[in-house]
Amino acid sequence: MTDLLPSITVETAANPLFSVIWLHGLGADGGDFPPVVPELGLPGHPGVRFVFPHAPYLPVTCNGGYVMRAWYDIISLEPESRQIDEAGIVSSRAAVRALIEHENARGIPCARIFLAGFSQGGAVAYTSALTHPERLAGVIALSTYMPAAALVAREATAANKALPVFAAHGTGDGVVSPSLGLQARDFLMQHGYPVEWHDYPMEHAVCLEEIRAIGLWLAARLK
Repeated sequence: MTDLLPSITVETAANPLFSVIWLHGLGADGGDFPPVVPELGLPGHPGVRFVFPHAPYLPVTCNGGYVMRAWYDIISLEPESRQIDEAGIVSSRAAVRALIEHENARGIPCARIFLAGFSQGGAVAYTSALTHPERLAGVIALSTYMPAAALVAREATAANKALPVFAAHGTGDGVVSPSLGLQARDFLMQHGYPVEWHDYPMEHAVCLEEIRAIGLWLAARLK
């Protein structure tokens, strides 16, 4: 059984009916995104529980083996592609599934659980959501890429074939090339997933306009 990752939890109201599991980027932690919650402008009802887990500490090859919070090892950072440790992706997917099961145990069914992530966290969110055995509510993928497209193509589930996707990227992103974000978008569209794509004049970051767009997208699905 996979141990439950430590997390920061923010609830928009008592007795939430939906959950968002939001994964941070490489080298960050679960404290990165809780300040975003009030900026989403979500309605007071129904309540939403945001879960911001901390990734484990791993040595990261592309950073000289430096140990930091990471969802998987990155072997190399090429402008148009990445070499990643697929076993690490699978391990993080198991950790996300444990978080989903924890939300199930707290009364939130899979159909009311969203996965979200920024950069490396978004890569895990993509993989976890598209291959989850039960239908999820949607995925929010920010400044990210599809780290293991062959794995997703091989293990994608019928339950999430129509999974709603919100994807966004900065046009000036020098960390995760916008072309990688577009490759992920095109992969999803080619496989029939409904994708809402946004780009913003920013670097490897999030912006207020993007956060408000996420809030509108989420609010439309809190039903």
